[in-house]
Amino acid sequence: MVGSEHRQALSGFMGDRAVLVPLTDVAVAVDAIVALHRRSPLDAVLAVDDQGVAIASAAAARLGLRHNSPDAVAAARDKTIMRARLGAASLRQPEYRVVSPGGDVVAAAAQIGYPCVVKPVLRSASQGVIRVNDATEADVAGARIRAMIVNCPEPLLVERFVPGDEVALEGLLTEGRLDVLAVFDKPDPLDGPFFEETIYVTPSRQPTAILTEIETIAAQAATALGLREGPVHVELRIGPGGAVTVLELAARSIGGLCARALRFGAGVSLEEVIIRHALDMGLSGLTREPQASGVMMLPIRAAGVLDHVSGQQRALAVEGVVGLDISIASGRSVVPLPEGDRYLGFIFARGTTPQFVEAALRRAEACLDVRLR
Repeated sequence: MVGSEHRQALSGFMGDRAVLVPLTDVAVAVDAIVALHRRSPLDAVLAVDDQGVAIASAAAARLGLRHNSPDAVAAARDKTIMRARLGAASLRQPEYRVVSPGGDVVAAAAQIGYPCVVKPVLRSASQGVIRVNDATEADVAGARIRAMIVNCPEPLLVERFVPGDEVALEGLLTEGRLDVLAVFDKPDPLDGPFFEETIYVTPSRQPTAILTEIETIAAQAATALGLREGPVHVELRIGPGGAVTVLELAARSIGGLCARALRFGAGVSLEEVIIRHALDMGLSGLTREPQASGVMMLPIRAAGVLDHVSGQQRALAVEGVVGLDISIASGRSVVPLPEGDRYLGFIFARGTTPQFVEAALRRAEACLDVRLR
């Protein structure tokens, strides 16, 4: 059964398999799910993005189903709570200051020292995340981010910039125990001024000792937030000397269409793994396929209206490329980061090594010609 905040096109033929759920009102959304459960009993409630995790947690708690506590989910959603709990657990994270909606971003940045990163506390997909190198840039960034969130003011977080390689861990919690499904390298430098992610490749090429540290710290971070069940997506940096720093942890799986880069067992998707876990069906034998794989999130380089993307057949013909999905239709507006929150599309590749996969993704992206009007 699919719940969404907009009426689905075929909902008239789907009965209770399509239900309207107002994502901006947790209490009303939970009441709608409980009412649905009375008509058609549910076995699990799962969220596919940050907007839905609080609703899924609260609804599952009301229905007595497997869930994370609403308190833990709130900690994963609100970066100020996350930072406080990671700090209480003595986990390495960026030095930070919380700036109230009317507070002074420049003063907070001066306390930390430059370079630093300014970000809203409730956004995802790198929206509103800006690196600043001096007081002038900090002042401009604060004003720019506040213009983005003017209709829903929230605090800002000012963090010390952490140099180094960035990785993402995809995992699944069962009664507080973390099973690591994949660790992705992000081979393109994420040094700012904006933090648009592009390529994810797995398995990671980090040394074994570093990977062990990444897995240990990710598990400790989940525990610090109080998370015990379901998917987690953890962003970390490996600094000078191999020091692993937690950037963020989300109580959901990897975003967008990126999950297509992962397959388990005999072609089982990440979504199926998560559903099997929620239904307590067991995951024996469902390890990630041995082949290297990756995804490129196609960046939006400029604002405008998308006219067309040519070269798609050439991109698909690149050895190792197994899929291409332009996820914004022609005629739709496109907005780059930091104001934007979407990617133009996704390229998927598989191969014998992470190096081969990365090269295939880059060659395929070079085939595309994006035209705006």
